[in-house]
Amino acid sequence: MAEARRLSFLTDNLQWMQKTDILVGIGVISVVSMLVIPLPTVILDFLLAVSIMSGLLILLIVMFVPRSYDFSIFPSLLLVTTVFRLALNVSSTRLILLQGTAFDGKIIRTFGDFVVGGNYVIGLIIFIILIAVQFIVITKGATRTAEVAARFTLDAMPGKQMSIDSDLSNGIITEEVAIRRRAEIRKEADFYGAMDGASKFVQGDVKVGIVITLINIIGGFIIGMVIRGESFDVALKTYTLLSIGDGLVAQIPSLLVTTATGIIVTRAVSDDNFGTDLGNQIAAQPRALLITAGALAASAIIPGFPKISILMLAAGLGALGYILQQTQEETQKKEEIDEKEAQLKEHKPESVMPLMQVDPLEVEIGYSLIPLVDPEQGGTLLDRITNIRRRCALDMGLVVPPIRIRDNMELEPDSYAVLIKGVEIGRGNLQVGRLMAMDPGGVKERIEGDEFVEPVFGLTAIWIEPDLRNTAESGGYTVVDCPTIIATHLTEIIKRHADEILGRQEVKQIVDNIKSDYPAVVDELLNEKKMSLGEIQRILQNLLRERVSIRNMVTILETLASYVDYTKDAGMLTEYVRNALSRQICLEHVDREGMLSVITVSPEIEGIIRSSIHDDPIEGRIVGLEPDVHGRIVAAFIEAYKKSKDAGFAPVYLVSPQIRSVTFTLLEREIADPFVLGYNEVRPEIKVRVISTALMSTAA
Repeated sequence: MAEARRLSFLTDNLQWMQKTDILVGIGVISVVSMLVIPLPTVILDFLLAVSIMSGLLILLIVMFVPRSYDFSIFPSLLLVTTVFRLALNVSSTRLILLQGTAFDGKIIRTFGDFVVGGNYVIGLIIFIILIAVQFIVITKGATRTAEVAARFTLDAMPGKQMSIDSDLSNGIITEEVAIRRRAEIRKEADFYGAMDGASKFVQGDVKVGIVITLINIIGGFIIGMVIRGESFDVALKTYTLLSIGDGLVAQIPSLLVTTATGIIVTRAVSDDNFGTDLGNQIAAQPRALLITAGALAASAIIPGFPKISILMLAAGLGALGYILQQTQEETQKKEEIDEKEAQLKEHKPESVMPLMQVDPLEVEIGYSLIPLVDPEQGGTLLDRITNIRRRCALDMGLVVPPIRIRDNMELEPDSYAVLIKGVEIGRGNLQVGRLMAMDPGGVKERIEGDEFVEPVFGLTAIWIEPDLRNTAESGGYTVVDCPTIIATHLTEIIKRHADEILGRQEVKQIVDNIKSDYPAVVDELLNEKKMSLGEIQRILQNLLRERVSIRNMVTILETLASYVDYTKDAGMLTEYVRNALSRQICLEHVDREGMLSVITVSPEIEGIIRSSIHDDPIEGRIVGLEPDVHGRIVAAFIEAYKKSKDAGFAPVYLVSPQIRSVTFTLLEREIADPFVLGYNEVRPEIKVRVISTALMSTAA
């Protein structure tokens, strides 16, 4: 029972000690109170010992932390300890002036009598030297270093952030690592910014120490000789020694904290503490130790030098340098032997599995285009690719996997290529340092430049010099730089091949993201095994193939859950989903007036297509037409499309729901990005404008 009570008592005490926020609050209030409340000499001695201990503790902590901002509380701690020492100075001054020769503060008297030998002249000289070293050397250097470190740290922040974004977009690091690195950059900037201001407290502390010591001496003379009637010798010795002792007691902890300030702002970022780095880096240069030992031994011949002490130091330093040099040579020989042995060993068959992996998306560039990627050379392509992934998520609901960018020496220097799963999809040639000017249709005066076919849409464009940009833009040209060309090309390829990019892993990420907020619909589909991830992937690929955004995943999954019990056919389920997304689909194609411009299809063509549809167990609904009929129908669609484009419209085909999907299949190889809507997908509030009608031509 007694043991249990003792453990309970210890546990309660430990819990109280763990409440550091309350203890710190009480401590700060106590420090401020010391400025006005007299302290007994016993408590003063205890607090002076705490001050010396805290200065030594702070110095050792600074030497042991590997990175400066790991001790991020240091600027605030610097302020608190400074106020604490000043409060002790005020309290000790009060007691010295009140008690005079009767003052019995042990620590202050020890510093006044023992440390300086009871000689106030020597004590005053030591005090002045200590103040000069601290103020002129350490404090001034630490303050200047803190200012420079704060400025350079803040200036380097944008570059560090860009480097992190670059590594993240290239898949080198994960999102969690990027978040941690950004937090470290912010902590480092905040720390050095705070140290820039906190270092001013150190300067003020030294100046106030000088003022307080002078006030103590002058005030002691006045009180001792005028009020107490003491003789000049007694007053001089008593108050000078006590004031110097008080000043030394205050300045020694201040010197420790000031030294810690200088060390922490001059530390470079490292994985080890100060002592470990010091040992490793000095041990790495044994020749420097040997040369120093030789120079030290040579100085022993100078008359009057202490030969025994110098030779002992030289011998010790030389022995250390010799041992380190031998160790380095042995390590180097061992590495060479291990390397030779490894070469002589039988080579194991190289694993080819890593070579079989292909990246979902790659951009290969020639060596002349490397400046477009390198942020240090002003390259912005990495930032643009990050924006592309973000825009694809917003516009299409597509999770684009990390896009790998690498140089390919087999490409022409000014060329780039976009690959999907290792297969080249698009290629282009650029002229770094020049701009591309395109005629959108309203240019009246042609600008001078080299004509070429731009790689994105196959239009005619001109390479111009950068100084002609304003002239070209004022003349009606659309002017873009090389990173924009690559980014636009990559965006178009992603849109056109989104169904190929969307894999099961991306589908799983999308579904898992939805599950956190809408678990019911996900559980109904997957946990009850109504649909697999592969079947959901097929539906989403069908939608992306026709440029339908899959961002509204909740509606898509709910629609699938409603109709999956009636049919497993991917084509039919896709049509049900399209019908549920009809408002979204229509609004993507209406003009500013809310008008939907369409191309209709004659009943004859619809009848022919409908009668030729049959179901394939693998491909789903397909249309089988005779070659002649197929050519005439496609020609009718293309003719109607050209008439609409010539009239200035970007229309969509409007057909009956029964033939919508097969009509798109007929057109996707003939027309770039055809849009085919069914009658049931046009919302009642949408106004329809018929631009043209696809009519069956008579056979020749």
